[in-house]
Amino acid sequence: MDNKHNRVPTLTPLSVQEAIASIPFLSELPAAAIAPALAHAAIRNHPANQMILLENDWGSSVYFVLSGWLKIRTYNADGREITLNIVGRGEIVGEMAALEQAPRSTDVLSLTPATIVNIPADDFVRLLKTEPLAGMRLAQLMATRLRQVNRRLRLRESNSASRVADTLLFLVEGQGKTVSTGIEIPNLPHRELSSMSGLARETVTRVLTKMQAAGLIDRHQDILLIPDVAALEASIV
Repeated sequence: MDNKHNRVPTLTPLSVQEAIASIPFLSELPAAAIAPALAHAAIRNHPANQMILLENDWGSSVYFVLSGWLKIRTYNADGREITLNIVGRGEIVGEMAALEQAPRSTDVLSLTPATIVNIPADDFVRLLKTEPLAGMRLAQLMATRLRQVNRRLRLRESNSASRVADTLLFLVEGQGKTVSTGIEIPNLPHRELSSMSGLARETVTRVLTKMQAAGLIDRHQDILLIPDVAALEASIV
């Protein structure tokens, strides 16, 4: 899936600095600790709708998102696509397969043009073994993801409005950007919100329209603004 014209074989000192600055997981670690992990790193550019990782492939690399949006998906027993997460700048993907030394359990594809930096799995695992803070940061990340999944599972029996609201709050927690007028998240296609919430796309569209009329959200072409996160949380019953 790699395009050799879109790949920079090694990171220049400037791009290393830029990558570290945009990735909280790396920026909080001592420079001496992350230098070996970045020695064989590479930056890759992907167009929208390109497969980046395939389920059942072996996890030879770990990926950090520098820009753009990636979708993590799987399929249920009936072959229906299920969106597990949407990740953006600063997020990590592929770490589970690297740690388990096992095939990947999900697909990852780009929703938008995306730039990622990949680190060989061996270098990433070595970083975890030699830098305690890296292991702690990864444990915190996994705990957050587990808590998010548990919450979404508990809401599966809730009404449609609550499920859509929770999906938006899930994106706020992972990808929310604070601005003067509230919190911005990506205005995802309704099919993606449908897959994440487990609702029909038509239902998602109807709920979002009602939310906008109630002032809970404000939709733009690429951005969905949530003026008052507390009000959106209070709408969940």
